[in-house]
Amino acid sequence: MTGRAGPPGALRVPAGYRIGPWVVEQLLGAGAFGSVYAALRAVPEPCLPGRAALKVLATGTRTPRQLRHLVELAERETEVLRRVRTPRLIRLYEVLTVDDPGRPELDGATVLVLEEAQDSLDTLLVDGVPRTGPALLAEVCEGLDQLHRAGWVHGDLKPGNVLLMADGTARLGDFNMAAELEGTHAYSPAFATPDYTPPDLLWSEVGERGTKIRPTADIWAFGVLAHVVLTGALPLPGGTPAARRDAALRYARGEEELRLSPELPEHWRDIVRDCLARRHEDRAAHTAASLLSRVAAAVAAPSPAPPVPPAARVPVPRRRRRALIAAGTAALAAGLGAVWGSGLFHLGDSGGTLGYERCWRGAVCFFSEEDGRGEMCSWVDGSADWIDGPAPCPWTARSAPRSVFNNGFDLTEGATKVDVVYHGQPPQQEPLGCVKVRTRTNLSGTAPPRSHTWVPNC
Repeated sequence: MTGRAGPPGALRVPAGYRIGPWVVEQLLGAGAFGSVYAALRAVPEPCLPGRAALKVLATGTRTPRQLRHLVELAERETEVLRRVRTPRLIRLYEVLTVDDPGRPELDGATVLVLEEAQDSLDTLLVDGVPRTGPALLAEVCEGLDQLHRAGWVHGDLKPGNVLLMADGTARLGDFNMAAELEGTHAYSPAFATPDYTPPDLLWSEVGERGTKIRPTADIWAFGVLAHVVLTGALPLPGGTPAARRDAALRYARGEEELRLSPELPEHWRDIVRDCLARRHEDRAAHTAASLLSRVAAAVAAPSPAPPVPPAARVPVPRRRRRALIAAGTAALAAGLGAVWGSGLFHLGDSGGTLGYERCWRGAVCFFSEEDGRGEMCSWVDGSADWIDGPAPCPWTARSAPRSVFNNGFDLTEGATKVDVVYHGQPPQQEPLGCVKVRTRTNLSGTAPPRSHTWVPNC
């Protein structure tokens, strides 16, 4: 096996390093805030396998704002894996803490010891439509059913979070966004993978506890996943995430119809169409349990026609990872790396009923209308490009923000950069203004900001 180099600044654990009973081997994947390593058990331990994947989450090398969110994500994943033990969820063996003052970059790091996977569905899709796609979708649906029956929502279902084991079967992994249901809703961090997020969450309410999320979010994501696995294309048109997000919004408003790929097998069309219903209320009629029986019937149906040539497909964004993928790699390489690398976006509630209160704690939020109304984009870190960056804010290409709320952490909480400077068009990016922490204010709306940075003070 060969490892994969991570991005600059990714947490490094040397080969041969001991963490509890585990000896670190090669790097499997890395993101901006952690790394996943293959590991060999060096000493006998009851109930532990000979091999595992170590998901090592960084500690002291990040800003307080970033670390608060990272700790919450780690706690979510640990909680769901400890409490929900089912055959279709990746297994958590133990949680360790590194105790090594001689290595400040590792000292105190949280380590999740996970079942080792051989691959991911994301990697499998690099080579086109997989022959085993229908059977894998049935196993994914089974995993969702198990998770939902236990009272949890996954919140981030996508190819990179479907892990493939040595026997070729699928497991659900990466539970950083998982949330436990409290009645009809759960509360999840205001993070999103746009292509797999239902339109109703693109402008959902964001309160103090996060975004209200329901199992229908996973149903939508499963519909997108099924379309991608069976056709090699995303179901909504557009050459960029921002374009596809706009298409999702138009579809949700009834301005466009859903046009599924002609390559989607006939016996899957109604399943995907029901999963991608415009409204939550319509998707709620289709639970993971009810879908599972329909998916099983579709798997048993005759094989579809040969796959469409690659040139005819809308490309599916993915990283080309051919190294072995262990549990949690997608969250680090695709999720945390993208979220923390240049910021976190979240579109606002079009109804404008909650105003500034939608702004997530620790974030800076810009709004399309005065007094925190209209559409919203928020970030927990800086963003060098609001339009074409990894965390875009598409409506700012049409109009300048009219209000802002800096809901970041202040100096009394240990943060060193608490105020926000916003800049004009690149490449000059001249400063247009600065908003101090805990400040909410209206803007003139005449100058179009396109980036921002966190600074010690205005």
